[in-house]
This record gives sequence, C-alpha cells and structure tokens, in this order.
Amino acid sequence: MFGAGYTVSVEFYDLLQGETDRRLAKRRFAEAASHARHGILDVGAGTGIVTETLLTASAAPIHAVEPAAPMRAALLSRLAGLGADQRARVTLHPESIERAGLEDVADLAVASNIIACLDPATRRSTWEAVSRALLPDGLLLFDPPPTELPTGREKVGRLGPVRVGPDIYGADITREPDAGFVRMVFTYHVERDGRVLRQQRETFELWPASAAEIGAELEAQGLQLVQAPHADLLAARRPAR
Repeated sequence: MFGAGYTVSVEFYDLLQGETDRRLAKRRFAEAASHARHGILDVGAGTGIVTETLLTASAAPIHAVEPAAPMRAALLSRLAGLGADQRARVTLHPESIERAGLEDVADLAVASNIIACLDPATRRSTWEAVSRALLPDGLLLFDPPPTELPTGREKVGRLGPVRVGPDIYGADITREPDAGFVRMVFTYHVERDGRVLRQQRETFELWPASAAEIGAELEAQGLQLVQAPHADLLAARRPAR
C-alpha cells in the first residue's frame, strides 16, 4: 500500500502477509521476469517480497522504488540476507517513481498492491514516469484498483493467526466509503493466553477507477492496454518504435 506511513504495518506485514504475497508474486510476475533482458522496474517495492521474486526469476538488473522509510528498512534487511551477486543487481530508489528520473531502463515494470493507493493525480503521474522508464515494447503489469465504492462499512477479512512463541498475531480488515475513496483499516492484535497484549491500527486510502478510466490514462501516456497474463492483473505495453 503505497504512500502511507507504514509505521504500524511494517512490523506485521511479512509475518501476516508474506507467504500470500510471495505466492502471488511468483504466479503473477515470475514468467514475465524470466523474459526481461535489460532491466526490471519494481514500483513500490515494499518489504521486498516482489523484488526477491524478480531477482530469482531473472538475471536482469532491478530498479526497486520505495519512498516509505519503514518499508525500505525491511527491504534492505531482506536484501542483506541474499547473496552479494543478487544484491549487486538491485538499485534502490528512496523516492517516488515520479522523482526517480528513470528513462529507458526496463523492459518490464511491475506494480504490486500499489495503484489502488494512488489518488487520481498521482496515478496519472505514475503512468507518465513508468512510460519514461520503459524501453520500447516494454511491458507493465499491475493489479487494478477497485472499480467502485462499498455501500457502507464492511468487514474484508482477517490476517493470521500466526504463532510466534507464546504469542498469536493477527489482524482484522474493514473498509468503508469516505469522500470518494475507500478507507481501509487494518487493526493488528497480539494475544497471549487469550489476553490481548497489544492492539494497533493503521488506515489506508484506496481510490476506485474503472477499467475504462485506467485505459484512457495509460493511453494518454503512450501506453496501450494489452492482454494480461492473469485475470487479476492489467497489462500495458509501450509501443515499439
């Protein structure tokens, strides 16, 4: 979830979401990464789960963009556990993709769990920056934002439980409409012997957009929607010269 502080979520993210995210990353991106030859752009690299998947699937250099300091710290910790040869292929950009100034560096760009968290203006500037970063015929893969607002407050689901020693970690997720966006609330809790030791909350904003809106925004930046490799992704390509 891009652009938020993550000061709460970073502690729990890999523990509660890491395995699911790793499976998703392999299914969604590994095949495309195996065909990348010049470079891969990882927009909103987070704790580095997708970055590690890309490193494993490809021999190409990777540009990992992560402006949130808490997530970047987790990403660097993950990179520290990899071999020196893999770390040497990663360039970490500690700013937003719009400010990274990347041009013609990648034949694949991925944006996992990000686009929904960008307000419309930032989303459009992100497409522009990705278009500049992609080489001709380069491919962009991303999971789309929700297409509409929920009708009211609703429970989305739960994360966990995951045991660490005597403690049980988990989270409850709710969402509700709020002034044109979706307010997602993650309530994390740690229990021991049936007693809640800690409970912390972090809120994120998701911005709905229809497939037609996304397509028009991409086209305005010279990116053409193409058939995605999986039903839960959208794909766009920078035309070959």
